[in-house]
Order: sequence, then structure tokens, then C-alpha cells
Amino acid sequence: MSAIPEDNYFAYFTEIEECFQRCRGTPMQINSLDWALIESWKEAGVPLRAVLAGIERTFEKYAKRPRRFSKVNSLAYCSQAVLEAADAMAAGRTDAARRPSSHAPRAPFTREQMQSYLRGNATAIREAAAKRREASDGVGSTEFGEVAAALERIAEGIKEAPENLEPIENELSALEEKLTASATRACAAEALAVLRAQVQRGIAPYRSRMSAPQLDLLERQMVKRALYEHYNLPRLSTFYLNP
Repeated sequence: MSAIPEDNYFAYFTEIEECFQRCRGTPMQINSLDWALIESWKEAGVPLRAVLAGIERTFEKYAKRPRRFSKVNSLAYCSQAVLEAADAMAAGRTDAARRPSSHAPRAPFTREQMQSYLRGNATAIREAAAKRREASDGVGSTEFGEVAAALERIAEGIKEAPENLEPIENELSALEEKLTASATRACAAEALAVLRAQVQRGIAPYRSRMSAPQLDLLERQMVKRALYEHYNLPRLSTFYLNP
């Protein structure tokens, strides 16, 4: 079985989660901070091989410590090694990052699954838009509605099971950026400040282990997650499609 291509969105999340749990040696539920960190790596274009290499190296170094009283309980502890592996790859030292394990790619979605997913998300966003209208929020109600309409158009345009999800993913990525910007504008300054403060408290224990750019990416991802929960908005990528 051949190795997973670097641009396989689904394998990116799955491989990282499995690698972390395998290196840790005991099962552990990936928390929201870890998922946001994975999303920030993905959006920043950090190669899958670099992430896996960074995780493995973190645990290798940890195993050499003379006294270990606790386990590595977050991917944040691997962040520096991940960036180092990514830098090594960018510099052409490809042997510095290991290849991902062979893993069967997720089967393509059916036309019906894709349409149901997109229309379900459109319905959820329309419900959020209706609540914004009730709150006299013209920005949220109008722009949420535009995203919902765009999702319905994409669903309508799917005539058969897509073999290549990249064009759809690109459209969904653009719509999610618009949805995030709309949710940020719709959120009152005081409420947004509270969300940001909560996020900053959540990532505070890991600040010493992460670079400033990575902390910025992580904070933005966590604020985005908080905004989506605040407005009951769905994530749009097909990664979140569970057939």
C-alpha cells in the first residue's frame, strides 16, 4: 500500500491523531486545543511528514529523560519539534522528516452524502441567520444567509459522486473564511473580548513551548471555534462529513 499523499486532508488529521496516541502508548482523547493546533498546521501548510516526525522526536527525547513523572498530554508539547522538522524539509533536508505510515485513504463520498451534508450545513446556517435577524443584527443575518445560499448552489451543482474533492474544498474554504469574518463582525466587542480572554487562558500553559507565529495561528483557530460554537455554526470542510 502506498504512502498517503501530503495533500490528503482526511489523512492529515487521522495520521496525526494515530501517531500521537501510538507514541504516547496509551489512549487519550484529543482535546479541542489539539484539534485547533492540527488545523493551524494544516492551514499553514506544514507537511504531514514534518508533523509526524516532530511528534516522534518529541517522544524520543522524552523517553531519554532520567525521571518521568507524567505523560505528554497534549500535541502542544510537540509543536517546536514539528516546526523544526518543517524547517528542515523546507531547507531540502528531506531525510530529516519521516514518511507517514501506509494508511488506506477514505473512500470517496457519494453524491447523496455530499448533497445531504452541504444542505444540512446550509439549514444550520439559515437557522443562525434567523436568530441574528431576531437580534436585529443585519450583518449576521444577511451574510450568514449568503453563505447558506452558496452551499445550496454547490449541492445543486453536484451531478455525480466527486472523484476529486479539491475544487469543492476550495469553495468551502473560501465560504468558511467569509463565514468566520461575518461571525467576527457580528459579535459584540465585549463578547469577542471575553472569547479571546478565554482562549488566551486556555493556551497559557503552552506559551513557552510554541513560537509567536504558531501561538498566533492557534489563538485564531481557537477563537474561530469559539465563535462557531457561540453562533451554532457548522464547520464546512468535507473533513467533518461523517457518512
